[in-house]
Amino acid sequence: MRIVVWLTEGTWPACVRAARELPGAEATLLHVIDPDTAEAVTGAQAGLLGRGAAQLDSTVDSVLTGAQDDLLREAAAALGRPARLEGRRGRVEREVVAACAGTDLLVLARDGDHSRLGPRSLGHATRFVVDHAPCRVLLVWPDDPPALSTLPSAP
Repeated sequence: MRIVVWLTEGTWPACVRAARELPGAEATLLHVIDPDTAEAVTGAQAGLLGRGAAQLDSTVDSVLTGAQDDLLREAAAALGRPARLEGRRGRVEREVVAACAGTDLLVLARDGDHSRLGPRSLGHATRFVVDHAPCRVLLVWPDDPPALSTLPSAP
């Protein structure tokens, strides 16, 4: 079985724990850098430091890439078995769906409201991936799931 484990900064430990429970799976650990993040950081710094700070783009890029590499290595160590490490850059939801081509299972975590059950427990990108993944999906809570009493009342 080939699996992709989508790693995000806040939820990756839960995804790796779930993947560890899939014995014999050939795992790819995936992290995607959103170019909008780099633009936001660069724009904020340029606003503070002025237009003369042209080297900011390469500095921000190297910091983001270094953080991505660190996260992938830490997740690989936590997985405890060989895995392919894949760092991508682009529209996060589209890159994750594209990375799932030819795989059997995607492991990802809820990234929205963790206080109650319901659709708001999925962020925009996660909802897109769940709806468009070309493989089976294992969706995990990054922490303890909310009580059943948080289910909205019936209409």
